[in-house]
Amino acid sequence: MIIDFHTHVFPDAIAKSTIDFLASKSGYTPYGDGTLDSLISLMKKGGVDKSVILPVVTKPVQFKKVNEFAASLNNTEKIYSFGGIHPYDETPFEHLDEIKKMGLYGIKLHPDYQNAFIDDIRYIEIIRYALSIGLTVITHAGVDDGCTGAVKCTPDRILRVFDAVYKGNMPIQPRIILAHAGGFKMYEEVIEKLCGLPVYFDLAYVMEAADPDTILSIIRAHGADKILFATDSPWGSPEIGIKKLKAMKLSQEELDKIFSKNALTVLGK
Repeated sequence: MIIDFHTHVFPDAIAKSTIDFLASKSGYTPYGDGTLDSLISLMKKGGVDKSVILPVVTKPVQFKKVNEFAASLNNTEKIYSFGGIHPYDETPFEHLDEIKKMGLYGIKLHPDYQNAFIDDIRYIEIIRYALSIGLTVITHAGVDDGCTGAVKCTPDRILRVFDAVYKGNMPIQPRIILAHAGGFKMYEEVIEKLCGLPVYFDLAYVMEAADPDTILSIIRAHGADKILFATDSPWGSPEIGIKKLKAMKLSQEELDKIFSKNALTVLGK
């Protein structure tokens, strides 16, 4: 089984305009149009069995619309969906409870799109409460090529989040996921400061953008039991990502963990 743990889907009515806008900001060429049908097509072509969809709430007022759409996707075969929340949400704990009741698997945070640093007290309180009610937390980490200004989620800031959330009592089973191999385009810092900690890294878009030796170094330093296969679809291709990962010097046991076993653990399957 292969699970893509990091994908994006938008309602049909806004998918094309949203993808066109994001492509113009980042300079990336998408493989699909951002619709659910497009994702399913990419999955079939690449050999992906299940995908996890990660919505982003870019304004607090979007909470209801974004999460209702996310919950509707959970009724689709082959799809698991997370919810989203904004750090400036006026009732974050109530909304996190709603996300849990909707049957969503966790929350996606994107500090760059939400214009807040990951170690902001608002994020810390959201993360702490989300974990306490059994929601997994995934955040964009590292550079975002579509955003300017200071990087909002760096390894140093993540360490401050861990200190504030866990208060020295690190968990045995990770419930936080750092997208893009722990920090997009910040790989040396990731290896130095984050590898080995109880946190998952996903491989979203790094299979497209990073050198294979760098990716393998991160996997070796962090451990295959804490790595999740991901593409960032429609920005990454499942077909390309799977091919590149299989070409690395990884055992079948390691590949099985990265492709599905770790994801099933996170999802409680």
